[in-house]
Formats: sequence, structure tokens, C-alpha cells
Amino acid sequence: MKSKHLISIAVLFIFFFPGKILATSWAYPFVVWDEYIYVISDEYVTEIDNEIGHVTRYSDMEQYSGNFSNAYMQGTKYYSIKGISTDQAIAVEGQNGQYIKANREAEYKMKSPFDGQQGFIKIILFSVVGIFFIVLIYKVIRNNASNMKRG
Repeated sequence: MKSKHLISIAVLFIFFFPGKILATSWAYPFVVWDEYIYVISDEYVTEIDNEIGHVTRYSDMEQYSGNFSNAYMQGTKYYSIKGISTDQAIAVEGQNGQYIKANREAEYKMKSPFDGQQGFIKIILFSVVGIFFIVLIYKVIRNNASNMKRG
């Protein structure tokens, strides 16, 4: 009886809580700076002004806050471009001392896996599964306690 409960718990845990729940696919390479997303262009710039920041986190699978990028590694520097407002574009340090232009697209917003109608369904599902686990664990503990009293 005990092994049935433990196997049930293990199977449910593996089924409902896989290692990577969500993966993000990106439509284009970008960097995030000052809470805005800048899309990497194929245009190089030479008129660099001041260093304004750097990539603090890289991932091509997950979304992060801060100066995040799906194309450039942590530590890659951002620069302002002479004669162009950072509200329009910035330069990203590339290979061989070249700088590539990144055009400001939109405000960067973190997407939560619990946003919208599907998020509400996920919250309900996780709540039901959580309650089920609590009841199942309670029954296993109660059965073990009653078996110990008998034995």
C-alpha cells in the first residue's frame, strides 16, 4: 500500500513539474537597456559616444530582468551613438572592436507564465495538484502511523 502511494507521488511530480516548464523563442536578436528592448540591426556605427551600460544576463531560452540579451554574452557593453538619441538607438560592442546599431523597439515587459486566461487556468491546475499532494501525503503519514500502532 505504501509503495503505491509513493509511486503515485513520484509519477505526478515528474508529470506536473518537469525541469523546464517554459522555453521562450525569440523573433529577433535584441538587448535590453533602461527597460527598453533594442533590436539588433545589420548596420555598423563608428561614431560612438559614451558607455551607457552592459549585458547583465544572457539567455537564448529564458526571459530575465535588467540589461538582458538573447544575442550577446554577459559583459557586452552598450554605447550611445553621436548625434542619435538613446530613445532611438544605441550601439552594442561587437567582435573586432566594431559596434552594431540596435534600434529601440518598445518597452521591455517581463512575461509571466501566469498572465492572462491561460495563466488563470495554470493557477487553478497547480492549486488542485498541490491540494492533491497534501491529501496524498496526509494519507500516507496516517497509514504509516496506524501500521506502526498495529505492529
